Amino acid sequence: MAERETIEKVKDKQGVLSQIQNFFTLGYGTKEDLREVDRKLRDLYYADLRDMRHVWEDVYLAALNAGLTASSSDFKKVIQVLDRVMEEVRHADYGYAGLMDRKGHIREVELARVFNHDKTLSNDVESLKEAVNKSYSEAEAENWVNMPAEVKKIKGLILAFENKWREREKRFRPLDI
Repeated sequence: MAERETIEKVKDKQGVLSQIQNFFTLGYGTKEDLREVDRKLRDLYYADLRDMRHVWEDVYLAALNAGLTASSSDFKKVIQVLDRVMEEVRHADYGYAGLMDRKGHIREVELARVFNHDKTLSNDVESLKEAVNKSYSEAEAENWVNMPAEVKKIKGLILAFENKWREREKRFRPLDI
């Protein structure tokens, strides 16, 4: 069970104060540490997406300067989708439940499951980064022949990442009855 391994790794890295807090608050310190680790990972994803957006703006401006107006809407659509995904990552649910929350409490296992899910998305972010950098290199070389296909590929990669990202809510609260 991967969730238990993640929880154990977090517990192994805890200091004495976190262990004392866990004892008196029934594991609250571990939950906070899991939330913090996941927040740091999401911040890294957000920074990568933000950097990709800046690179893509340069590609878009180079395409406009080259007179590539036929696929201008596709370039702009990539920026719009990137903006939307960036904000979804930045403002993602991080597993808090109120004391009287009717949906139930978020436990360590659910937090570890979400963190593991978020870790699996690193490959998607890397492939997206590679595709954007490839397009940037093509734009710098003024090689516009394959650019429309690259734009559609990048848009597809972003949308696939977005779909996977939206699955994380199900990790917090599975539909078990």
